[in-house]
Amino acid sequence: MIRHATRSFGTRIFSGSAAILCILASLIVPAVAERISNPIAEFSGLDKITGRITTFDVYIDETVQFGALQVTPRVCYSRTEDEAPKTDSFIEVDEITLNRKIRRIFSGWMFADSPGLNAIEHPVYDVWLKDCKQRSEVPAPGRTN
Repeated sequence: MIRHATRSFGTRIFSGSAAILCILASLIVPAVAERISNPIAEFSGLDKITGRITTFDVYIDETVQFGALQVTPRVCYSRTEDEAPKTDSFIEVDEITLNRKIRRIFSGWMFADSPGLNAIEHPVYDVWLKDCKQRSEVPAPGRTN
């Protein structure tokens, strides 16, 4: 009888310890937010000479020219509405030089909540990610409205 009681007590301690470990693990390991892939990246661009800021939509894998820059988003991710907003996009930016050569000046991730983190370094233009969208008033490439 004593052995049986000891085993039962030991089993209760083990299952109680396992429950505590599961609770602690859920507190330590953050939940992974669902990423939503969007077909459109929304950018803002600043012309430093005129001081004019322009907002423009670019479809994924489409290239849009802003001044001497060509902006091409490859992916644009956002999160569900119940998650903390984290909008990021992988972008390629090329510059058309004065002698009409195309030179890659940026290739990497941009984050809408930290526009200065991976800013494009250009003497005349700044471009930063504002948002990722499912719809745009701009017609998709190859379509006219």
